[in-house]
Amino acid sequence: MTLPAPYATSPAADHGLEARLASRLAPLATQEGFAATPLPGVQLITSHCGHARTPLMYEPSLVIIVQGNKTGYLGDRIIHYGAGHYLIQAMPLPFECETHASDTAPLLGLSVSLDMAMLGELVRRLPTAPPTRMPAPMAAVDMDADMGDSVMRLIDCLHDHEQAAALGDGRIREVLFAALRGPQGASLRQLVAHHGQYSRIAEALTFLHQQYAQSLNVESLARRVNMSASHFHHHFKRTTQLAPMQYLKRLRLLKARVLLTQQGYQVAQAATQVGYQSASQFSRDYKRYFGQSPLDDRQSRSAHSP
Repeated sequence: MTLPAPYATSPAADHGLEARLASRLAPLATQEGFAATPLPGVQLITSHCGHARTPLMYEPSLVIIVQGNKTGYLGDRIIHYGAGHYLIQAMPLPFECETHASDTAPLLGLSVSLDMAMLGELVRRLPTAPPTRMPAPMAAVDMDADMGDSVMRLIDCLHDHEQAAALGDGRIREVLFAALRGPQGASLRQLVAHHGQYSRIAEALTFLHQQYAQSLNVESLARRVNMSASHFHHHFKRTTQLAPMQYLKRLRLLKARVLLTQQGYQVAQAATQVGYQSASQFSRDYKRYFGQSPLDDRQSRSAHSP
């Protein structure tokens, strides 16, 4: 496979570190997809085959890749994150992603959820940063030596349940601390700043993810975060690349896909569960977004499940 230009060999890349991280993580990667670890909020990521561009959404997290490559598409942005990179997902954003991997060179990585209490405590201990323009809520970052060492200690911890129980929180703190001091740390700092447009949009997204099945509109969301409807709409779209109601629709469809393909819901059940009043409208929106009807998607994914 020929990789795009952002994956070309860089003189600054520490391929030795990447290889050490991959060799240490590989024995843990026994389950395809996302898999739980002894540490709450830390998941293994494994893929032994490539995946075509498909809609998905990550919860707020750091996605750390130690082998293989991914390409994300967010609006008109193309985000490459592969071995030696980590993705800062400061807010839950619907985007499209393709995976570059094979059985002989599987994609390996970790997902570390953003613990807002821990993040806030770390930010309070850092010097006050100068004001910056609104940061990107989703961006790939080169893994420097500090982050690489922190990730290695976190992976080591996952090999030993006693060490995970005793030191796990500290290992997660080290990784978050390294990200806060990295080039995209502002996107994490502003999440817990409790002022400004960025944190208000983050608050609105948190509410949307809790209440997505309810009847919602732009005016009620704007009031909730103390913004005018016009300013809220502008900053929401600037941050997420989607208008608020477009975001809500995609969130509902992504939630419905999980219900259909992983939890065995019928189409009408899934539609009602995520807030649709009309099953036919749900089916039309679903096919437009995912490229096939909810019933066909449910059946095809069930046919390929082990």
